[in-house]
Amino acid sequence: MRKTTFGVIVGNRGFFPDALAKQGRKDILEVLKKNGFNSVALSMQQTKYGAVETFDDAKKCAALFSEKAGKIDGVIVTLPNFGDEKGVAETIKRSGLNVPILIHAEPDAQDKMTLANRRDSFCGKMSVCNNLRQAGIPFTLTNSHTVKAASAEFKKDLSDFASVCRIIKGLENARFGAIGARTGAFNTVRFSEKILEMSGISVETIDLSEILGRVDRLGDNDRAVKRKLNAIMKYISTNSIPADKLLKMAKFGYVVDKWIKETELDGTAIQCWTSLEEFCGLVPCTLMSIKSESLVPSACEVDITGLLGMYILQLAGGTPSALLDWNNNYGSDPDKTVLFHCSNLPKSFFKSSKMDYQEIIAGAVGKDNTYGTIVGRIAPGKATFCRTATDDSEGIVSVYVGEGEFTNDKLDSFGGYGVMKIANLQRLLQYICRMGFEHHVAVNKIEKADAIAEALENYMGWDVYHHR
Repeated sequence: MRKTTFGVIVGNRGFFPDALAKQGRKDILEVLKKNGFNSVALSMQQTKYGAVETFDDAKKCAALFSEKAGKIDGVIVTLPNFGDEKGVAETIKRSGLNVPILIHAEPDAQDKMTLANRRDSFCGKMSVCNNLRQAGIPFTLTNSHTVKAASAEFKKDLSDFASVCRIIKGLENARFGAIGARTGAFNTVRFSEKILEMSGISVETIDLSEILGRVDRLGDNDRAVKRKLNAIMKYISTNSIPADKLLKMAKFGYVVDKWIKETELDGTAIQCWTSLEEFCGLVPCTLMSIKSESLVPSACEVDITGLLGMYILQLAGGTPSALLDWNNNYGSDPDKTVLFHCSNLPKSFFKSSKMDYQEIIAGAVGKDNTYGTIVGRIAPGKATFCRTATDDSEGIVSVYVGEGEFTNDKLDSFGGYGVMKIANLQRLLQYICRMGFEHHVAVNKIEKADAIAEALENYMGWDVYHHR
């Protein structure tokens, strides 16, 4: 994951102590560097203390941001003192940037409230926000109204804001691939390409027959096929899997990988049953697991909006996402549920895992045609869940997001599975059902619900339910 770069605006106001602006610039740049972020800011030679106060300062900062626009993922406005709200707003407007903005205000110390050292950034933050609101520019707030730049709390604010920036950057011109038609029985995964396109998200399609036709042209000794076969066998234990099934899997995986590269896709959704099993004797689950683990998420049952949720979670945390079914209650506990899939989960989700066969449809198509799942128990730990959907009647993208925890509760099952505890789960389930969301949910082993809700509601303009 590449480093996030922030454009930095240091606010200053002449009749407040200038030394605060000088120190404030030094502090914020040091904090950003310490936490692994790059920065673009005015130098001490370009303006007084490298801060923005006058209209001329704003023009200089805007020109710098415009010059570095391709590198800047977000803007941080830091107010070591009251700051000049017009200067901040002018900088952002003139820069041409369309990125998330974080407003930070340094707190006053109660024993330093004389004219010589008081900040008044508490008040100045309101003025900056007022001017940005007047200009129709969305912005993000720190958790506390004022917070020290060098504090642990601001470190968390920065981490969440970086996630917001990665989500917005990643969704810009995102490209997903739909391999095969929607599984016939699953009306639930219908979606609107046009609504997604309005948010800058494109969907490339390819017929399953085209993929299989290219698979048939490959020889068993093709070098690319052998490389893919080796990658599969290094990824997961394949001891119980027939060699011919692994070879067929390698060919299918190579063709899909090639198509992803040629069309520059950020993720795929595949018609994973039952055509592949019936006519090709292949389950693509492990191949999909490999892609998700390598941060090119892959969703089952051609669930493109499920894939979108996976991708958003991945952008937020930089770690692999899975797509699971809200599958079962867990005994009589109202706040626990069993999440399950056949499965194609990334292997980092599991305590331990192996390749196996697809038990659910083996009875219909024969066990010999269903090798290729990756199975195991999901390891305990914190997680964030997210679901996106296109609401055709309203012409919008709808989302719910929240956090839970995979537990160690006893459960004997097959496939990929785990027990998740979610506060107020019954209220969430009521919402899912009343709003007609799909039975799939994307999950990532991170804690980023706040950042995701902020990115999708405030900057994408989507309809978001943040479950707490």
